[in-house]
Amino acid sequence: MDETTVLDLERAGWDALCDGTAADFYREVMTPGGLMVLANGQVMTRDQVVDALAASPPWASYQINDPRLVPLGSDAVALVYTGWARRSPTDPPFVGAMSSVYVASPGGDGWRLALYQQTAVAT
Repeated sequence: MDETTVLDLERAGWDALCDGTAADFYREVMTPGGLMVLANGQVMTRDQVVDALAASPPWASYQINDPRLVPLGSDAVALVYTGWARRSPTDPPFVGAMSSVYVASPGGDGWRLALYQQTAVAT
């Protein structure tokens, strides 16, 4: 998987977070055993992520800054970046160091998110 493909997939997730389709997006893209580790220390399973996103307001905007790709073998890759997002134009931004680990789908039909982790960065 090249950097453009990984970034396109990561941006598609953020776009879904902004347009209100995040629950459906992450239901599809996360592996069945996938986890998200949030800045508040909460660890969520795919089902918990989907439920939480279905009840959450969308984000208004985001940026992916300084992306770096870390190859993890022939069937896995990590994307590490600084993410910046706002819930509304007047809200202060959330800034975090973010990592997304993608693995090749066993069926060969694309890449799936196995692990996402965020750490808040002081602004």
